[in-house]
Amino acid sequence: MNFDPAESWRGLCDTRLVAKRPRDPAQLAKQVFDIATGEAEDTVSESKRHPSSKRKGGVKGGKARAKSLTAAERADIARIAATVRWKKKV
Repeated sequence: MNFDPAESWRGLCDTRLVAKRPRDPAQLAKQVFDIATGEAEDTVSESKRHPSSKRKGGVKGGKARAKSLTAAERADIARIAATVRWKKKV
């Protein structure tokens, strides 16, 4: 198993992806120690450890839609969006 510090740090930065941890610092330290020594198992699921696999559909969607639309259809959509954007009153 190869350990990549950048990958492990990336998963810890986003709090939405980390499972619930104890709020008490002493309990959190003990839980982290237990996980590190192998006495306890980490409760973070695989989907939360590798969030990049969730994003694929959104990334492909815009490009696929743009490819399927004609230039005239894209212009119509842009024109409607511009009129709606400028119609809004702040």
